[in-house]
Amino acid sequence: MSTPTIAAPPTWRAIDFLSDLHLSGAMPKTAAAWREHLLHTDADAVVILGDLFEVWVGDDARSLPFEASCVRALAQAATRRSLMVMVGNRDFLMGPALLADCGAICLHDPTVIEAFGERTLIAHGDAWCLGDVDYQRFRRLVRSEAWQQQFLAQPLEVRQEIAAGIRRESASRRRYDGAADADLDAEAVTSALQASGATVLVHGHTHRPGSGPFGIGMRHVLSDWDLDHGDRAEVLRWTRSGYERMRVPAPRP
Repeated sequence: MSTPTIAAPPTWRAIDFLSDLHLSGAMPKTAAAWREHLLHTDADAVVILGDLFEVWVGDDARSLPFEASCVRALAQAATRRSLMVMVGNRDFLMGPALLADCGAICLHDPTVIEAFGERTLIAHGDAWCLGDVDYQRFRRLVRSEAWQQQFLAQPLEVRQEIAAGIRRESASRRRYDGAADADLDAEAVTSALQASGATVLVHGHTHRPGSGPFGIGMRHVLSDWDLDHGDRAEVLRWTRSGYERMRVPAPRP
């Protein structure tokens, strides 16, 4: 299967990439900073590469107050600039219909963006963390149609409780063996770059922001966001001049 490609209009001057915001009602400062950037950036496009939400248990979650406010912000932003969203390991149950209602383009993982005379491969990144065997086993389970049908058939409140239990277990495992911090497999990335004809990779998931050679190309790892317990919030901007990391300030009191 060839890698899906999106060609940017020649009039575009800037594309903003962000990921791993893990939005929830418990992190109001982070959510406010995201909303401010989303609605007021001067970029022609905003590309969200997974884990927009801390957890998304099904598209009926949009009825909840916090989630509803985020969906409204997405829809409002899509009227001002191109908005593209790729699901991650926390919000993979966000459906194409929901994103279409928001006016957002639902991105396949991975996808190529052609802009400024270059091809860049974009991904969430978790599918290439092959060293984390336990996670890859879990990922195959929850991405299966059978598991998702069974999960989504349960009441919203039950799904929220299940998701909270999974998050607690994941946090405990991460503290002890560090498996969730595994980096991407270089051979898998090299194969993906070769197949896509790209020489640059932009991804999230690992929470290890930085740029440098990787595989046969250059990669840019996106920052996670946390302005409620720390000072982490960063956008990677792509222009004709290259890539620039931009710090997103905390909202004013």
